[in-house]
Amino acid sequence: MRKRLISGLLTGIMALSLVACGGASDKGASDNQSASSDKVWKIATDTSFKPFEYTADNGDFVGIDMDILAAIAEDQGFKYEVQVLGWDASIAACQAGQADGMIAGASITDERKDSGWIFSDGYYDANQSMAVESSSDIKGFEDLSGKSVAVKTGTMSATYAESLSSEYGFTVTYFEDSPTMYQAVVGGQVAACFDDTPIMASNIKDTGIAMKIVDGTGNDPASYGFAIFNADNQELVDMFNAGLKNIKANGKYDEIIAKYLGE
Repeated sequence: MRKRLISGLLTGIMALSLVACGGASDKGASDNQSASSDKVWKIATDTSFKPFEYTADNGDFVGIDMDILAAIAEDQGFKYEVQVLGWDASIAACQAGQADGMIAGASITDERKDSGWIFSDGYYDANQSMAVESSSDIKGFEDLSGKSVAVKTGTMSATYAESLSSEYGFTVTYFEDSPTMYQAVVGGQVAACFDDTPIMASNIKDTGIAMKIVDGTGNDPASYGFAIFNADNQELVDMFNAGLKNIKANGKYDEIIAKYLGE
């Protein structure tokens, strides 16, 4: 994971602001509404992690994370502004106090908790696996000896690949985002890539990119969580948890997942 960036490094980074306002009518909203009605929470996210956050063909920034955040904000009656910064910059913005929280398909792990992440309840379970170019004859980790594989910096998929590299004799190459990493696989710059399984499956299905997920390469799933890095923002995590419980109970959560994944 990249070291903390000083505040000045974030100047000039593209930020897309989406303000969600709203009175909430579901249970749990009234307890938080008075405390949060005047505050606009700054929520950082990745630039491209389809189907969790990405730019649609019409230019709107959409995805499972965006819809879940919007539904929870409506349920709990708080306002927020999304800052589209990228993975590393989102972490840095939260650590520097320039953002209040982060939603970007972040896996909940003890290592992250120990390093200062404060997570919500899990909102989606996902694992990581390996993909190769569609005509590749690589059938498993044992075929990676002497080759290079791609990962996205500071992610669970990077940690997964790193844990296997010595055993199977491959090197790890780091990228800032998934689309660039996928192009490196298709272009032959690397032999394979590691990423979150639903992300790769969605990209292969929706874009037709010439990649395939290698069977039997997935690790054990972990939950994605909303995260803060300052205990003073615990109210935001509490509202997220309460809202998540409500949208699961009223069926809105299932509608969002079905919209993007057909589950």
